[in-house]
Amino acid sequence: MVRSRFLRDLAVLAALAGVYFVAGKLGLKLASVHASASAVWPCTGIALASFLILGYRAWPAILVGAFLVNLTTAGSVATSIGIAAGNTLEGVVGCYLVNRFAGGQHAFERAQDIFKFGLLAGMVSTTIAATLGITSLALGGFADRAMYGSIWCTWWLGDAVGAVVVTPFLLLWRENPRLIWTREQIIELPFLFLGLFFAGWIVFGGRFHSALKNYPLEYLCNPFLIWAAFRYGRRKAATAICVLSAIATWGTLHGFGPFSRESQNTSLLLLEAFMGITALTTLALAAEITEHKRADEHVRQLAVTDPLTGLANYRRLLDSLNSEIKRCGRIGRSFAVLLLDLDGLKKINDAHGHLVGSRALCRLADTLRIHCREIDTAARYGGDEFVLVLPETDPEAARRVAQRISECLRNDGEEPPISVSTGAAIFPRDGRTIDDLLAAADRALYGDKGSSKRKLRLSR
Repeated sequence: MVRSRFLRDLAVLAALAGVYFVAGKLGLKLASVHASASAVWPCTGIALASFLILGYRAWPAILVGAFLVNLTTAGSVATSIGIAAGNTLEGVVGCYLVNRFAGGQHAFERAQDIFKFGLLAGMVSTTIAATLGITSLALGGFADRAMYGSIWCTWWLGDAVGAVVVTPFLLLWRENPRLIWTREQIIELPFLFLGLFFAGWIVFGGRFHSALKNYPLEYLCNPFLIWAAFRYGRRKAATAICVLSAIATWGTLHGFGPFSRESQNTSLLLLEAFMGITALTTLALAAEITEHKRADEHVRQLAVTDPLTGLANYRRLLDSLNSEIKRCGRIGRSFAVLLLDLDGLKKINDAHGHLVGSRALCRLADTLRIHCREIDTAARYGGDEFVLVLPETDPEAARRVAQRISECLRNDGEEPPISVSTGAAIFPRDGRTIDDLLAAADRALYGDKGSSKRKLRLSR
């Protein structure tokens, strides 16, 4: 097992080094101010995401990948080691700062953590790679010291934007790789990305460049990023940012778009600054919207949920009964209402305390969950009484459900032992309104209680 785990980890690190190497070579193809400094550097995002996911044990892969990228590009073995050390240390420090101050892998759940991530991982830790890298090249004689500031700014900004664009994309898709959309979202999503492609083509394509190059049309893309944030949340917003970044980079490299200048490096720096700010703003908006939706959902759950047992409360019970009565009127199928009363709750409270009594109620609630189908509704009716709404259930099936619940409670192994009395009512046989149904179930319940007491006296 130890060997297989070692081989698995080695394979992961080797794959990571390979991905880093390929991304690094692609990034350095866009270098202009110096062969080792590119304004487009996704490797920082890959490295930071790797450290946040795998931990600090990912450092050999980043070190080897960065060393090979630079050794096959420019400089010597010594300068390649210095640059690789800077890239690795950048990821380690960025990971530490994000884990310590910005929520780690969950940095993109809250807007304040996203801005902390942008500051710590995007602006602070990236100074390490830029400083060590250009210093290594300058000391080795592979960089003009007069160009130190220009190369440093290009290096730093490329790393910073790589962190704030690529890292969220990788972490958010790893967090939730499943594609679960509603029918409306499936129809809407193609329009969102087609609109984003079209806006990107207008802004960064060559069709209208000569007529529109002096206009700030880059903001035409923002409505689609806001659309992604509002409708689809953080993951799709991060994806939309990456798509726009790819389109904008392609257009800018070909001399199109509002950031196009005579110098390719200047053009890319202007674009990267825009993309970095846009990425942080969009992700913060998406996180805030997601947090509000989560809070709204929590409030809705509190409005229809019993706080002690977690079952449906009386309001939700009434809604469920109304829905079943309407459904029965449409399709003509009856349903059952099973009323359950926890026996001797007052005696349990007096003998063992109210905490044990509350636990007894929760034990009954847990048992109801176990024996509920997805279409059933289990609710706390009030006090020690519970209700099960059983769609498409006849009297015999309702009786079997009550027996299974009673048997499960007898055999749950907890102390003190608990039992329930039950009563069932069938719609429309026992009543055509909610009040009539619950009254019929209540009469059956107290008939069951009376029968149990008679059996107990006879046994004595």
